[in-house]
This record gives sequence, structure tokens and C-alpha cells, in this order.
Amino acid sequence: QVQLVESGGGLVQAGGSLRLSCAASGSTFENYAMGWFRQAPGKEREFVAAISWSIYSTYYAGSVKGRFYISKDIANNMVYLQMNTLKPEDTAVYYCAAAPGPNRALATMKPDSGYWGQGTQVTVSS
Repeated sequence: QVQLVESGGGLVQAGGSLRLSCAASGSTFENYAMGWFRQAPGKEREFVAAISWSIYSTYYAGSVKGRFYISKDIANNMVYLQMNTLKPEDTAVYYCAAAPGPNRALATMKPDSGYWGQGTQVTVSS
């Protein structure tokens, strides 16, 4: 049973940084894509970033490219999202996600498929 547990959310001022962590268990995750989505109040869940577990390949949403960086620690089954130059519009619940396949396929994953964490709140004040 795949389990994903996020941590690292919190309150930060605009322009600040946060690093989210996702602890993954229950699989070797070989040939998986791991990633992050976010959902703001009243909005649909949206893709943020993805990384391939078995090769070095990343993929970002245009709104975060150049500000957010996704990374992995295979030895410890961890995925990270470094968020820099945060903006109030980045405020959302951030979810860790995982699914077999390439990272671009994970980017279009629906909430009722794949594996999801419980989410961690990120609030950016202006």
C-alpha cells in the first residue's frame, strides 16, 4: 500500500521560501513519477511539479517554473519541493502525488487516480 506523507507547510511572507517534504512508502517506486499539486480555496486542484523516480527528469507548471524546484532522495524515499520567491497566489493546500508512468502523465492525473498524500497548507501573506 503506497503511502505519501507531506510536511513543511506553514505561513511565510511574500518573497520568502519554504521547502515541502513528502515521505513515500509501500513501493520501490521504480518507473513511477512523483510530484506536487496544489488546491486553493474555491479552485480546482492544479499540477505544480513532477519528477521521474528512475531517471533524472523534471517537469513544471509554467506558473512556478524558475521559482520552485522538485528533487528526490531515492535512498530515503523522499521527494522535496523547494519554493522560492513565494507569492500570495501560491497560497494553497499542497499535495504529494505518485503514479506509475512518465512525469508528464502525472501532470494530468485526476484526484480519483494514483496515490495522494493528505496535504499540507502553505499560506503566503502579502
